[in-house]
Amino acid sequence: MEKKEQLYEGKAKRVYKTDDPELLIVSYKDDATAFNGLKKGTITGKGVINNRMSNLLMQRLEKSGVPTHFVKELNDRETLVKKVSIVPLEVIIRNISAGSFAKRYGTEEGIVFDEPTIEFSYKNDELGDPLINDYHAIALKLATREEIETIKKYSFAVNSFLQKFWAECGVTLVDFKLEFGKLSDGTIVLADEISPDTCRLWDSKTGEKLDKDRFRRDLGGVEEAYAEVMKRLSEHM
Repeated sequence: MEKKEQLYEGKAKRVYKTDDPELLIVSYKDDATAFNGLKKGTITGKGVINNRMSNLLMQRLEKSGVPTHFVKELNDRETLVKKVSIVPLEVIIRNISAGSFAKRYGTEEGIVFDEPTIEFSYKNDELGDPLINDYHAIALKLATREEIETIKKYSFAVNSFLQKFWAECGVTLVDFKLEFGKLSDGTIVLADEISPDTCRLWDSKTGEKLDKDRFRRDLGGVEEAYAEVMKRLSEHM
């Protein structure tokens, strides 16, 4: 599949057209950003890890009944995906209090919830991705009630699968962000990526952070953490 003109460049990925109007190529970068782009840097090798990890997990999720945009891994950094129109809702599933949740509600990090929570934020950089609820999303025509219910169902299914998978790797899934898209026929599928960029992952024994928080909080050892997560995942595939 030949890579054509670049359609889009985001904080972590570039997207290219192909010969097929229904297929795109996603190329993962080593660029890292935090706090809505206010902090910028590079995590060497991140693109390769995020590409591989997302593809492996999406293939497993497909088998467990969650449709995704994944088609085929092309090389270390590039993957062929189905063209989708992204639903402008970021979905955050939380199993344990951390990050903005702990800050927003004045709780300490590490409190395990009785059941997972779900949040939506309006995917809009200019507005700073504000939190919204179902009714706001419908009022803004970001998604229909049926689409939101489908997204919720898939999001909790992804959480159930990932919690179990990461636990087998000695990793606790704290929280994570998902994005969904619509195929040309309107079908909702999981899009974007699943990686240490989009998930909070803590070592199950030590509580050590194995994700992008190491970059956000200047903890050091960022590349090593990403490599460790990838190593554990590879050993359990």
